[in-house]
Amino acid sequence: MSSLAAATREAVDAHPFVRDGLRAGVVNFSAAARFLDVEGGDEAIATALRRYAEELPEIESRDGSVRVTMQSGIGSGDGSVLAVGGISFAADAGSLTAIQAHGDVDARLLATVATRLADASVGVEGVGLTGSSLVVVVERRDGTTALTIVEDAADGFR
Repeated sequence: MSSLAAATREAVDAHPFVRDGLRAGVVNFSAAARFLDVEGGDEAIATALRRYAEELPEIESRDGSVRVTMQSGIGSGDGSVLAVGGISFAADAGSLTAIQAHGDVDARLLATVATRLADASVGVEGVGLTGSSLVVVVERRDGTTALTIVEDAADGFR
């Protein structure tokens, strides 16, 4: 592998959204070449991007279903809805809201939800993921916004 190809791969791997775009087949190679901090001509970098994209596994479509629910009154306590790093969130213990997605969930869905929540300026108090559940804990006032974001993200992954 030439040094330009290696430098291009490193730059792509340092920007996961570019890598995901390559995997999804939605990247404008010339624009990505200008964006990445790689020494070399834009055409050569675009060519390296095309070659790298051909080697990356495609993003698999999801064929499962996800059910999303919302539960208010979440706070610190035992009998947890979510426990991470010694901090537990429980039902009927406070003024937070938990958005729960059950079914065909994974880290990609979690990443999408986290990005969209950040873009909407929704503060996340806690988040967790298991093989079949994703839980996001937010302030009560952000509950409906978070619910909509999780539902939309889950719909986009079906």
